[in-house]
Amino acid sequence: QVYLEESGGGSVQAGGSLELTCTVSASIFGANIFSWYRQAPGKEREFLASVTTGGITDYATDSIKGRFTISGNNAKRTVHLRMTALKPEDTGVYYCRSRRRVTPRHDYWGQGTQVTVSS
Repeated sequence: QVYLEESGGGSVQAGGSLELTCTVSASIFGANIFSWYRQAPGKEREFLASVTTGGITDYATDSIKGRFTISGNNAKRTVHLRMTALKPEDTGVYYCRSRRRVTPRHDYWGQGTQVTVSS
């Protein structure tokens, strides 16, 4: 079963913007922590940002926080990552993750969406 589905990836020139969307299955939606991760070619997957269903956000670094904005829409069961001032080093596969630390616990990942930033 697909619990998380990412969309919105694509190719963009440096300096451009993209907005990624993660659509969450109703079967797992609740007191979740939703996160976006990125895996650049030849590198390990890295955390970018998270948001809880209560609206609490967290970012990996100030640099990410200055260019990326994570948000959630509980009514639509979507999580968004708005990315601006994109750089070639932002290229990679972007993944959505859902975790719940209370029963029933889960830790699910989406299949990922490709973002390519050209110089």
